Amino acid sequence: MAPEPTVYAVDDDIVARIVLEETFKAANLSVETYASAEEFLARYDGNNGGCLLLDIMMPGMDGLELQKVLSERGDTTPVIFLSGADDVTTAVNALKAGALDFIEKPIEPTRVVESVRAAISIDLKSRFERMKIAQIRQRFESLTSREQEVMRWVVAGKNNKVIANILNISSRTVEVHRRNVIKKMEAESLADLVQMAIQIEN
Repeated sequence: MAPEPTVYAVDDDIVARIVLEETFKAANLSVETYASAEEFLARYDGNNGGCLLLDIMMPGMDGLELQKVLSERGDTTPVIFLSGADDVTTAVNALKAGALDFIEKPIEPTRVVESVRAAISIDLKSRFERMKIAQIRQRFESLTSREQEVMRWVVAGKNNKVIANILNISSRTVEVHRRNVIKKMEAESLADLVQMAIQIEN
């Protein structure tokens, strides 16, 4: 069974951590709290889905610096920032840098739960799409080199006769390869195969 999506809350304020933990547990959301960015990084496993709830202003590494570190690692887990009234301009800049939302303190439970649920939904969809693309790429790599060539020309819109001339093989051989490609790629149609090719090229 896949791990339950988790809210990772990083805030140096112990009262804020307690409020967040109680809020998410009451909403039946899995939550882990950390007193610092450094503590979080030492224990965080980015393979688990969820979202990150980061205080902007913290001693040591602050929320924005933590966001940058995670981004450089290729972590795409959605980030929501918590900010005091004096940090709004900073929070707006964080949104421009890729954060999903920012929430002003004091924390309003309904507001934070709604934002977190939306972030988790986005994360789950993103992880599912990445998994699908990985599976498509794996199926493509299972094709022989000749089948890969045929697939590339098929999705480019070339018919069997043209492909046969390009590859200097018979149309019958192209047809065999084409059927193998459709079967191995588990494509339901030519349009489906084209979409797969687009996905693994990006």
